[in-house]
Amino acid sequence: MKKSLLAVALLCAAPLAAAAQAPKSDPANTLVIELKTGKVLIGLRPDLAPKHVERVKRLAKEGFYNGLKFHRVINGFMAQTGDPTGTGTSGSKYGNVPAEFTKEPFVRGTVGAARAQSPDSANSQFFICFTDQGCGSLTGQYTVWGKVIDGMPNVDQIVRGEPPAQPDVMQKVYLQSDQK
Repeated sequence: MKKSLLAVALLCAAPLAAAAQAPKSDPANTLVIELKTGKVLIGLRPDLAPKHVERVKRLAKEGFYNGLKFHRVINGFMAQTGDPTGTGTSGSKYGNVPAEFTKEPFVRGTVGAARAQSPDSANSQFFICFTDQGCGSLTGQYTVWGKVIDGMPNVDQIVRGEPPAQPDVMQKVYLQSDQK
């Protein structure tokens, strides 16, 4: 009898403990990406990369990301998007954003600023990590500006390729606080 009561108590306490540790949603710092498979919610990290987060918010509010392709999607590594030409060679009309490197690890669901060889060449492109192992070496070399907080299974379904034969697109991108 004692064992079963303890088991029941543990089972009941587990969801409460998980709920207590769940991050609180901040609609002004939650980016929503609508894919054909569903929504992806990204918790923005202005504490780590204020300039990058400011850029992403600006571009989202302008509708810049709507309809852009995932032009580089590598299995076991990441999915990259944010180039209006769909080639990986372009960015927004705004200047580049300087690096905001931290020791925040690149793990599954981490969102980072894509860039050219120069550390200060990030603009509008970004990537979402598929795995811890594939992206771990990027820590301290690329800017972390967000983390997927919901919808990672939708990211996992993005069509692979460099470029994919029929690339998936970000249908609509906006801040949760701007949702109408």
